[in-house]
Amino acid sequence: MSYVLVTGGAGYIGSHACKALRAAGYMPVTYDNLVTGWQDAVKFGPFEQGDLMDSARLDEVFAKYAPVAVMHFAALSQVGEAMSEPGRYWRNNVAGSLTLIEAAVAAGCLDFVFSSTCATYGEHDNVVLDEQTPQEPLNAYGASKRAVEDILRDFEAAYGLRKVIFRYFNVAGADPEAEVGEHHRPETHLIPVMLEAIDGTRPALTINGTDYDTPDGTCVRDYVHVCDLVDAHVLGLKWLKDGKGSQVFNLGTGKGFSVREVIEASRAVTNREVPHSEGPRRAGDATKLVSGSVRAIEDLGWQPTRSTLEQMIGDAWRWHQTGHYDK
Repeated sequence: MSYVLVTGGAGYIGSHACKALRAAGYMPVTYDNLVTGWQDAVKFGPFEQGDLMDSARLDEVFAKYAPVAVMHFAALSQVGEAMSEPGRYWRNNVAGSLTLIEAAVAAGCLDFVFSSTCATYGEHDNVVLDEQTPQEPLNAYGASKRAVEDILRDFEAAYGLRKVIFRYFNVAGADPEAEVGEHHRPETHLIPVMLEAIDGTRPALTINGTDYDTPDGTCVRDYVHVCDLVDAHVLGLKWLKDGKGSQVFNLGTGKGFSVREVIEASRAVTNREVPHSEGPRRAGDATKLVSGSVRAIEDLGWQPTRSTLEQMIGDAWRWHQTGHYDK
């Protein structure tokens, strides 16, 4: 069985990717410093604790497992924090990724699947974003991810690194079998925050901005189910192994939902009211982000079959009720 090194494999998306990789016949090796991840989420392969900045530790892990590829999820990802503490994002996301990429090349592991973000595009109102949309990030999170994309391109030119880059939109939902799910500290993502407000484990949800130029005044986002998302990553790995070369793919449904629409869907799925209040905009938030994923569908063969609001919220609600780590 071939090993795949999964950085951030103890986190939300990384843990789901590990389950998908194991189902596809790979052995995922989780590399995580557990600052935001959970060791309880490591269920599908070996765990190696370490930091991206620790080149000696990375060299040790590459030598131990000789992975055939890297899936790189480990990153700081909170927009508000990126605005107030940009140095943390440049140091962790960029310098850490550079150390990882150098270690991979040194070990001869040249197939690299990178978790990027639609935040690299910035704000392009009333435009469906595709892979050719200009990258004009609004904050250090998006800018740091764009910088890693640039590093990967340079390492491809210099060393023959092969890469698949996924720029994705708002990830939601959980493993339908509730083996792994979404659990951040603190929680900042809309759907789990709503579920916590519903069951009273946190105060009422605050809608951040009600004066955007959208039909109901709240931000519009493209939501994709985490299981659909990680299926694309497995397809991306196959793409590289089939020798199809480096590529960038957007991952989204092409349909946006406003914050108020997500609240209403949550009320319908859980049959409970969502306590909420209205507050000011958050710095760095775009008005509308919706993906064009034609390339992923037509070239990669990806189909986001689970990415309805009802299924994403339903799977997240099941996880929320049955499976938190370290409660």
